[in-house]
Amino acid sequence: MSVDTRRSGDGQAGPPAAPPAAGRYAELAETRAFRPGAVAEAAAARIRRPALLGPSGRLMLLAADHPARGALAAGGDPLAMADRGELLDRLCTALERPGVDGLLATPDVIDDLLLLGVLHDKIVIGSMNRGGLIGASFEIDDRFTAYDADAIAAARLDGGKVLLRIDHADPATADTLEGCARAVTALAGHGLMALVEPFVSSRVDGRIRNDLSPEAMIRAISIGAGLGATSAHTWLKVPVVPDMARVMAASTMPALLLGGEVSGDPRATLDSWRRALRLPTVRGLVVGRSLLYPADGDVAGAVDAAVEVL
Repeated sequence: MSVDTRRSGDGQAGPPAAPPAAGRYAELAETRAFRPGAVAEAAAARIRRPALLGPSGRLMLLAADHPARGALAAGGDPLAMADRGELLDRLCTALERPGVDGLLATPDVIDDLLLLGVLHDKIVIGSMNRGGLIGASFEIDDRFTAYDADAIAAARLDGGKVLLRIDHADPATADTLEGCARAVTALAGHGLMALVEPFVSSRVDGRIRNDLSPEAMIRAISIGAGLGATSAHTWLKVPVVPDMARVMAASTMPALLLGGEVSGDPRATLDSWRRALRLPTVRGLVVGRSLLYPADGDVAGAVDAAVEVL
């Protein structure tokens, strides 16, 4: 994987290629500084998959939109995702594994991976509302600070993802609901997937906590599924919770299971995914930290184990 550091857009010579010891991410930094137009060039040249679902009818996506919301922790390390070069290394390792269909991320991560040339023939979903910064007083007011639908279409991505946390005690929920609904409508207008991740949430000791009871998830799915002027392109992103058959019966829309935090018992997590994948609307997985930062450090092994359950 090489990064192009040829002449800049004004015809002036760019800097010399980074020395081998500096690695490809030094070259990536040089490209960003001297050839910002290379991002659009890489997006235009990306080979797209013809359909979201392949012959298996399943979808396996990596999630890497956490840093843009200030959520850098994984396992017991509060800054696990702080080193961008290390995160990109882990993503490149995971994307190369058989059975991995693509990525869900914010523009900064997707642009890096486009420049590295690792997103050909992959499904790429742009994360849209990252303004609800973790721990902030305004966290529920989850503004659209990343992609919008037009930018997703212009970059030739395959869809967009919105996070909807519904706090009945926080009036800012209304603005987030409206923003997510507009995004679903706009994505559908482009014929692109709208991936909705809904939760019922509340503040506990000043921090936002998601209610993962079956009743709360049924309510969240029911609200999330009703967003926008059409549901034709809506998918759901949901956690594995107790009584999944009853939870998933709340909607006929295709759904992807989210991976959540790094588990202390990976085998139990895999078993829970396997059981949920038997349900008719569940079409695959969107997993981030559990696979990118596994407890044993074996990214390839963690990804292969997840792919196996599909």
